[in-house]
Amino acid sequence: MEREAQSSQSSEAAAKAVLLEECEEQFGLLQKLQNEIILADTEANDDQSNEAVNRLIAITSELEQWQEMEPKLLTTSPEVLLAVGKEELQRLNNQLKMVLSCSQAKLDAQKKILKREQTWQAEKKEALNAVCEKITRLQRENEKSEHSVLQDMKRKINNLKDYHSSLMEMLSDMLAEHFPLPDPQGNGTKKKRAAAYDAEINLISLSEIIERLTNKSLETPHDPYVTTDDTFWPPYTEMLLRNGIATRHPEDCSKIRLENFF
Repeated sequence: MEREAQSSQSSEAAAKAVLLEECEEQFGLLQKLQNEIILADTEANDDQSNEAVNRLIAITSELEQWQEMEPKLLTTSPEVLLAVGKEELQRLNNQLKMVLSCSQAKLDAQKKILKREQTWQAEKKEALNAVCEKITRLQRENEKSEHSVLQDMKRKINNLKDYHSSLMEMLSDMLAEHFPLPDPQGNGTKKKRAAAYDAEINLISLSEIIERLTNKSLETPHDPYVTTDDTFWPPYTEMLLRNGIATRHPEDCSKIRLENFF
């Protein structure tokens, strides 16, 4: 095997040497032709136009001959052709390996970029899902909170209404107990007989008087006065005025209103 390898290497070297010799011969021929062309240019005379035309014709005919001529190999030796082809294939193989290496490096770089982009996309998607879940949770909590606030408000309003009703009932009971309407017959003590009134007049209780004054102040605050008539028992009206609960109209003494307590 070693002898065969050595003989193959020696034959390749000999083939390369022969090819180089032929190349040198052709190169020498080209140099000779170039020198002749240069020498012909330096020996030009006054009849340059005719010579240029003749030279153009000669070059054209030579070009046609070269175009019609089939290219010939410098050598037909199989060993030389094998060695040259083998060397060319090795050079081409090396170039292809370099191209493959560059392509593989670019592919690896693109794979890294793709992996990084996929990781970034997964993180953004996870963050988006977390934000959507939080928004949904906050919306549910907000709906529950609004509902609970509304229910709590309604409960407080109902409690306040119940408390107001109880206060009004207590106030009405207290006024009915401590400030009853007078006896139409004037029976009882001397003070009560003095406060007797005509039985045909339908007096209203102190509780109803205060209720009218309160409703008038709330419904028409720009005109809070209530006109007193025969249904208002004068002692109760006077008591309200003296105790600062009500006040008379500055121009009409038949009108009273609830005093401002704020």
